[in-house]
Amino acid sequence: MEILADILKITIPALIVFFTAWVILKNMIKNDQDKRMQELILQNSRTVTPIRLQAYERIVLFLERISLESLLVRVSSSDMTASQLHSALLNTIRSEFEHNLSQQIYMSQQAWEIVRNARSNMIKIINSEAEKMPANASGMAFSKQLLEKIMELEKEPTRAAIDYIKGEIARMI
Repeated sequence: MEILADILKITIPALIVFFTAWVILKNMIKNDQDKRMQELILQNSRTVTPIRLQAYERIVLFLERISLESLLVRVSSSDMTASQLHSALLNTIRSEFEHNLSQQIYMSQQAWEIVRNARSNMIKIINSEAEKMPANASGMAFSKQLLEKIMELEKEPTRAAIDYIKGEIARMI
């Protein structure tokens, strides 16, 4: 019985020391892992954030380029017919969109959907106004009608998308 008491006198303190050391080491290792994970996340954000901001910049530029005022200045010429201008506007929008398609990788799903909707709405406006034009209408008359339509809107689709993207960037930074 005395031997058992001696064994317990040695074993119990040894077990207490062992479990204390085990808990302390486990916590130290966990804290070290958490610290390394935070450093990795910080390092990734230092790398990815500039790329994401650049993608948002390119999308804002895309939206500015497909706004009707910008499109009409770049695409229209005085000798175009309404149908030629209609075709040129749609081709320009599609080309600009295809050029910036890869930017969706760096954007939130909701922001990309808003960009796509802005593009679609601009195409719808152009198509609906083109249908109202007589067959022999000039490009200038079509331009005027498009600008009048945009003035009627509370907010141009591209402007609404730009405002949303600016808000998302503000939340990101």
